[in-house]
Amino acid sequence: MSTEQGSHSNYRRTLGPVALTAVGLGSIIGSGWLFGAERAASIAGPAAILAWVIGAAVALTIALTYTELGSMFPKAGGMVRYGQYSHGSLAGYLAAWANWIAIVSVIPGEATASVQYMSSWDFSWAAGLYNGKELTGSGVALASVLLVFYFFLNWFAITLFAKTNNAITVFKVVVPILTAGALMLAHFDTSNVKDNGGFTPNGWSAVFTAVAVSGIVWAYNGFQSPLNMAGEARNPGKSLPKAVIGSIVIALIIYVALQIAFLMAVPAADLSEAGSWAHLSYNSPLADLSLAWGLNWLAMLLYADAFISPSGTGMIYAATTSRMIHGVQENGHLPGIFGKVDPKTGVPRPALVLNLVVAFLFLAVFRGWGSLAEIVSVATVISYITGPVAVMSLRRLAPDLKRPVKLRVMPVVAPVAMVFGSLVLYWGRWPLTGKVILIMAVGLPVWAWYELRKPWAELKPHLKAGAWMVAYLLVMACVSWAGGTDFGGQGYLAEGWDIVTVVLIGLVFYVWGVRSAWRNPSLVAVEREMAAAAEAEAQAEAAGAADADAARRA
Repeated sequence: MSTEQGSHSNYRRTLGPVALTAVGLGSIIGSGWLFGAERAASIAGPAAILAWVIGAAVALTIALTYTELGSMFPKAGGMVRYGQYSHGSLAGYLAAWANWIAIVSVIPGEATASVQYMSSWDFSWAAGLYNGKELTGSGVALASVLLVFYFFLNWFAITLFAKTNNAITVFKVVVPILTAGALMLAHFDTSNVKDNGGFTPNGWSAVFTAVAVSGIVWAYNGFQSPLNMAGEARNPGKSLPKAVIGSIVIALIIYVALQIAFLMAVPAADLSEAGSWAHLSYNSPLADLSLAWGLNWLAMLLYADAFISPSGTGMIYAATTSRMIHGVQENGHLPGIFGKVDPKTGVPRPALVLNLVVAFLFLAVFRGWGSLAEIVSVATVISYITGPVAVMSLRRLAPDLKRPVKLRVMPVVAPVAMVFGSLVLYWGRWPLTGKVILIMAVGLPVWAWYELRKPWAELKPHLKAGAWMVAYLLVMACVSWAGGTDFGGQGYLAEGWDIVTVVLIGLVFYVWGVRSAWRNPSLVAVEREMAAAAEAEAQAEAAGAADADAARRA
């Protein structure tokens, strides 16, 4: 038995479709719904409604590619493994790094959201937690306490995590629905959509930018969580697709309802005083609107939920990122200690500790929900591009691998998903896109430490197979810089032609990526592991049948 098999035997396969859907929905409904409606409206105005729909379409398309991969490889930290299986160490590492950065930075983001909402409490000490732009020193200290709380909830056992999360998720779903309904009943001013610039006050480009940077991508990104916990799924082939697709669809309905409620509940006087949607200023948007219309009970409920919703998501992400670290270690890019799983609790404790330290670092640098939302969203999009390429690459390289989920339309879905991911990356606007691509480069020294010591003959195919991803990031950075002024570029690409250019880039790199995949050692190893597991399962079933037959004869 390999070390990897041994470590994975310590995980407990106890999560069914309901628990996994709760994991996905619990990840999606975190702080995004508390701030996303206001932030999306500030960028796109009433057209923010469409931004949520576009975001769901992007997430669902990309999620379909990852659902097939997740059912093929039901292993902990699944999202950081697929690029390694299809393209080897360079592309695999870049994809894993992007995934990890996108997810681990959510943990301090959720803690920040809770404290930012608390700053609206009617106490002098609460007002000192947030200065209108970022957390103060006392706010960071309180957010740090929340990080430690998430950590300890995950320290003891996966069963405790599942029970806690299921209960929290029920609350997290009920409160947003109740909020949307109560605000709509309290005040529904349709003139807000007609006045103040109309439906698209900042143009259609602002709608697309809202998808990328307002927290919408962040909000839907929770679909990854069931995949990262696939090693603990009872029946991955059936439960993973239900959990991933179901959580996105349910979240879309809730988010659109909340966005409509926010748009119609904003007092006309507030809009008139601000001058536009972009200049509205609420520390606790939905709670402030509740108080404006006399819904004191709802405001109190929202203040409570501002702890529960983000804390539930932070708890989930603390769990899933620890599984991602385990996966990165097994890819060969972290010390062995981070691959250890406690045999009694089934929890990768060293990985939990590493993620806690990194979460503290993010909290120290990015102290506001908005700044974290921008970084997380763009890093998330970069992590998305691996799935469409990997799923079709593995269909070519390993056609005989068991695929519990296999869509006939995947040859169409995969390139569309690649194009969607490329568009959202471009919509993120320069210079933010360049900054996040630079963050991707920051992780390369870790890859170099483990890989450049290998003989050239062994290293060369990994470099050749991963070149497409490096080139893709560089080209996208250049296009973002040279693109339309609506998206922060220099204007060298005319409006409309910039979108056409990005679509073509997505398709070109999709073809290059699929063609550059190769049967690398990681893929060969996982094929052997899966074959051994299938053989052991068949032997166990045969032995069980023999015992049952012997019992009948006796």
